[in-house]
Amino acid sequence: MQPDQDGDVAAALLGWYDTERRDLPWRTPPGIRPDPYRVWLSEIMLQQTTVKAVIGYFEKFVSRWPTVEALAAADLDEVLSAWAGLGYYTRARNLHRCARKVVEQYGGQFPRSEVELLKLPGIGPYTAAAIAAIAFDEQATPVDGNVERVVARLFGVQEPLPAAKPTLRHLAAKLTPARRSGDFAQAMMDLGATVCTPRRPSCLMCPLSRHCVAQANGLQAVIPAKVDKGERPIRFGVAFLALREDGCVLLRRRPDTGLLARMMEVPTTEWLENPRVLAEALRAAPVRADWWQVPGQVVHTFTHFRLELIVYRAVVPIESPLTFWADPSRCQWIPRRELHRKALPSLMRKVITHGLREM
Repeated sequence: MQPDQDGDVAAALLGWYDTERRDLPWRTPPGIRPDPYRVWLSEIMLQQTTVKAVIGYFEKFVSRWPTVEALAAADLDEVLSAWAGLGYYTRARNLHRCARKVVEQYGGQFPRSEVELLKLPGIGPYTAAAIAAIAFDEQATPVDGNVERVVARLFGVQEPLPAAKPTLRHLAAKLTPARRSGDFAQAMMDLGATVCTPRRPSCLMCPLSRHCVAQANGLQAVIPAKVDKGERPIRFGVAFLALREDGCVLLRRRPDTGLLARMMEVPTTEWLENPRVLAEALRAAPVRADWWQVPGQVVHTFTHFRLELIVYRAVVPIESPLTFWADPSRCQWIPRRELHRKALPSLMRKVITHGLREM
């Protein structure tokens, strides 16, 4: 059994979408042409992030920078600060680079073809297809995790992910109609997010149930199959929360490249896989002081590893000089009441919250 290829799947899904589509701030009402800037911004934000987490950030960005020209003219540090907490900060840097390139090389107009979109910073195959389809109604097929799940169940693909990805992209492209490609792409996303969910899919409510191979064979709970990635490696480090007597906190800007590049941080040691490095951590303290270890630790999970940080805290005089290890050229004392304005990743907000306990 295979889903038919005469357009019935697309017609059924689009009919469902017309009545059940999610109301999201980056979507336009039916019949209104989408704004490519808002489509692009939302798609970048949604990479590896939930819709619920993105909505507030999206609304804040478009209020502050309503056009691609406004975003291109913004200072990168302002963009990073507005992005803080959303994670995967390379996206924010590429967002800013992309905005400038669209303004400088495309006159502020996003290109409509996938080929041209792929030339822009931070835009990969999925995002290029999403922008082309949603913003310009090109016959393009964006395939994210939701779409992979829908297609795998629809066609009964039992090959595990990620090996099945090329097959799923090919099958999804075969379903994409020439007309209303953007609506079809969003309908597939909505179906995966609200009906064809990872656990306990609502098959009785699904507009594609009569076409679905997995549902017909009782396989919806095991498709798509995934290869076990195993446990993430663990890294260890120490963070130094230095509090000055005038109420300022010592922050340091991270290097221009690498993880959390250019973000502000509470000074830390290197993050290493050997926990024995913690025994000599105080040698790397940014200020000479009587450091006190805060009970417990801060745990944060990145894509490729889990980080466990011990936090030391010290209250220091206003005139305290910074040590060589602190790299004073990258450090600044910030009043605690202004911390919310800084480009602090969620990890460092955890560190500060943890470090201020029992004060």
